[in-house]
Amino acid sequence: MAEQKRDYYEVLGVEKSADDAAIKKAYRALAKKYHPDMNPGDAEAEKKFKEASEAYAVLSDPEKRRQYDQYGHAAFDGAGGAGGFGGFDFSGADFGDIFGDIFGDLFGGSRRGGARSSGPMKGANIRTSVRISFEEAVFGVDKEIELTLKDECTSCHGTGAKPGTSPETCGKCGGKGQVVFTSQSFFGTVRNVQTCPDCHGTGKVIKDKCPDCRGTGYIANKKKIQVSIPAGIDNGQCVRIRDKGEPGTNGGPRGDLLVEVVVGRHPIFQRQDENIYSTVPMSFAVAALGGEIVIDTVDGRVIYEVKAGTQTDTKVRLKGKGVPSLRNKDVRGDHYVTLVVQVPDKLSHEAKELLRQFDEHTGDSLNAAKNISADASEEQTSGSGKKKKKFKF
Repeated sequence: MAEQKRDYYEVLGVEKSADDAAIKKAYRALAKKYHPDMNPGDAEAEKKFKEASEAYAVLSDPEKRRQYDQYGHAAFDGAGGAGGFGGFDFSGADFGDIFGDIFGDLFGGSRRGGARSSGPMKGANIRTSVRISFEEAVFGVDKEIELTLKDECTSCHGTGAKPGTSPETCGKCGGKGQVVFTSQSFFGTVRNVQTCPDCHGTGKVIKDKCPDCRGTGYIANKKKIQVSIPAGIDNGQCVRIRDKGEPGTNGGPRGDLLVEVVVGRHPIFQRQDENIYSTVPMSFAVAALGGEIVIDTVDGRVIYEVKAGTQTDTKVRLKGKGVPSLRNKDVRGDHYVTLVVQVPDKLSHEAKELLRQFDEHTGDSLNAAKNISADASEEQTSGSGKKKKKFKF
């Protein structure tokens, strides 16, 4: 008895309203999962692969899908055998791109071409880092860094071949840089293109290598490079230096050098975007009476006039004392300062007495605390006349 076929939409795991893209995507995933080359000797995987392929052949063809939606599997009873695969008509189904993807995954290439271009190609970029101080980030600085960079070999002039010889056309790919291999599938022969393993896509092979560069065409040299770091740069940002990266291939230009800037911490200042923040202490007398204090900025020390009665945590703004903008050098951020009243922790006897007198003249808060303490003590006296324990304030 023939095995009953599953619904094609159920096989692919899509809704009946699925569009062509969804159907193709679902089949691609199943084909990669159950392809026999990925599951050698697995009969169940082979069965599911055939089942998915049959479903896709129907649902990817507009006319066959219309017939299937109207009549179900009966629309194709005459086309296939009991297994539903052997004589099935797969015309109209687009398997090309899908099997290109599958064989690319299996064999490391791509049907649409994974080979390296034989034309001029720009060299790879090189990344490095440089450390600078907080102030150097604010105002900019020139730094010298030392790197090992590749230069064209002076003996072979970049060919990689021994002086007096030349690279030869690759015999494996005929100078194309690509090779084509075929593989048999359930749908016939599949052609796959990949980079030539002998010439690595260049189309040339070197029989006699240059003894100086060992066939690479390049010599590594240590070089000192000047890096101009602009004012206003922030931690983690990069400076790009053109044409200081890896050499290009086939006459292509060099890559770029990317220098990441690491900004050191400052003991006083913190930065957020283009603004600077700091905390400055002031004496109790200055906070109460007003007066001048000294504030450190990246431009040097400035004198700031504190108003009488200034409270702790008061914030002041020093306009234009922040970090220059990278986009507009004439624009600078601001410096925000938090003023904190310092309370002395060591006072002489005379200072303490003067402070008590000051307190009496400004509200008698110390004596008020004593009065509260005395009142609390009296309230703790019981009816028996015995004095209870005093609360300490």
